[in-house]
Amino acid sequence: MPSSEPSTDVVVERTLIQSSATVFPTSPRTLADVREEVAQSLALRMITKARTVDGVRIGVHFTFSKKDDGLFLRLVTSHIRARLPSSRYLFAIATTGASPTSRGTRSGARTSNALVICGSDEDDVQRAVLLASSKFLGRVDAVQNTGTLLAASVRHIGSSYDDAALWDVLSKSVRTPIDPLLPPPGSRSIDQLLSDARSKLERMTPRQAYDALHDPTYPMPVFLVDIRPASQRAREGGIHGSLIIERNVLEWRFDPRCEARLAIADRYDLKIIIYCQEGYTSSLAAASLHELGLLNATDIVGGFAAWGAAGLPGQIRPPSTISDEESYQISQPSFDSDDVIDGI
Repeated sequence: MPSSEPSTDVVVERTLIQSSATVFPTSPRTLADVREEVAQSLALRMITKARTVDGVRIGVHFTFSKKDDGLFLRLVTSHIRARLPSSRYLFAIATTGASPTSRGTRSGARTSNALVICGSDEDDVQRAVLLASSKFLGRVDAVQNTGTLLAASVRHIGSSYDDAALWDVLSKSVRTPIDPLLPPPGSRSIDQLLSDARSKLERMTPRQAYDALHDPTYPMPVFLVDIRPASQRAREGGIHGSLIIERNVLEWRFDPRCEARLAIADRYDLKIIIYCQEGYTSSLAAASLHELGLLNATDIVGGFAAWGAAGLPGQIRPPSTISDEESYQISQPSFDSDDVIDGI
């Protein structure tokens, strides 16, 4: 979650109370003094907690909305600049919550908060501007770009998405250009992705899947799901009784929190057995369902081709909870169908 700072107004109030307890203060502190102190403290905290990417300090920070948000954030950036005169850095600072000017307005009124991106290198800042523009589509009300500093008004900023998006923007903006023929640091090959996905699964052979689908004592509902595209199903055949849910909508159909889910996807312990043609795409798909919390999702080793090679029937017992026939359909021709067309 984004980090936050107490409101400047709160700090001012606390400071004034403390000051009132002092007998005959020699130099009474003003609001400007307190704002200066808070800005300096915030700048120091950002520098201290900064990450380093390719030798560049980067950091993202969210603070509660204050009066004159833009001026306050510029004050913070001036302290960062003063403390890092010869270092390369790129920071993003934003205010969150209802701004003082929008408090008390009618419900649903637009509320914008300040976002400032500052850096020591103009190229870094301008790359960040381009990347950030794609992260906050439709939410930016005003922009002022001065080269090494971007000041913008962004609606409803402060969510976990915004925090992750700004970290992504800064990280990509300062990375050293690499050889386009070499894999970027941290990237993984498809073999690694597949291996990582399968490490999460209790994969099933075609026979194990068939037995689980026909076991009346199985401790949870079991569904067989065909994620292949229509052209491949038409060419290769299918298994009667399986659910046809193509790969591009799988997560939306099985996430119990999603409005577009199937009626049967109302619990997290479902045993969802996915198959594709040869058992590769299905592993990635099942691992994706694990990310949604469906930890019993798995796939068939070897896919539909292995099912046919094992001599298993081209039909299974249909799901016993068909309560929304328009949300999905029972599968098309069985694996021994002669209906073959061109396709994937």
